[in-house]
Amino acid sequence: MADLFLVGWLPTSEVFLRALEDSVPKAQLAQMSRTKFGGIIILGGAIGGGEIALDRGEISIYSAAERITKAFELMRRYPELPFIFSGFSDRLSPVGISEADAFKRLVIEQGLSRDNAHYENQSRNTYENALLMKPMILVLEAKDLNNSDITPKPWLLITSASHMYRSLKVFQKQEIEVIPVPVDYQTGLRLHWEKFDLAAGMQNWNKLMHELIGLLGYWITGKI
Repeated sequence: MADLFLVGWLPTSEVFLRALEDSVPKAQLAQMSRTKFGGIIILGGAIGGGEIALDRGEISIYSAAERITKAFELMRRYPELPFIFSGFSDRLSPVGISEADAFKRLVIEQGLSRDNAHYENQSRNTYENALLMKPMILVLEAKDLNNSDITPKPWLLITSASHMYRSLKVFQKQEIEVIPVPVDYQTGLRLHWEKFDLAAGMQNWNKLMHELIGLLGYWITGKI
C-alpha cells in the first residue's frame, strides 16, 4: 500500500520531474534575432512510424506531439533556416518506415517548404541523434560560413522538457552549440497536494526514471 501511495500521490513524482524539466531554462526566442540561429534540430520520439504507418497509410503522433507542433511553428516563423529531423526508432529491432521519413510525409501534408529540409533516419537514441547529425551540421555550417564569412551559429534544439538536460549534455559533448527549445511539459508551477492519480503518477515516474537511468548510462560510457 505504501508503494502505491508513493506512486499515485502526485507531489512525490511531480517535485522531481518538475526539477528535471526546469533544469534547462526555455530560450526567449521572441527577444532574439533570427540571424543568430544556424538552423532547427527536431529530435524524434513523438511520431509513430514503423509497420502501422505502412499498413494504415497514416502517420500517428504520440503524447510528445509538441515536438512536432513546435517544429512546424518554427519552420513557418523561420522559413529561411535549414532544419534537421533526426530519428529512426527507439526500438532495438524496428520495422517499417523511420520517424524521419514519417516526418517528411507530415511536412508535405502540411504544405511546408522542403527547400531547407534535411533528415537523419538511422539513429535509435539521443547519442546517435547527435553523432549522426554532426557531419550534416558541419556541412551546413560550412555553407553558411562561405556565404556570410561569420562564425558558426547555434541551432535551435526541440525536444521534451524532461529530455532536454540529457540532450544538451550530449550535444555539448559533440561540440554542437544549441539553443534549448523545451516542449511537452508534464508539470506546472504548483504541486497538486490534494491529488491522487495512479496512472498519472506512474507516467511521471516512468519519464523521470527513464531520464535518470539514461543520464547515468551516458555518464558511465562517456557520452556526456
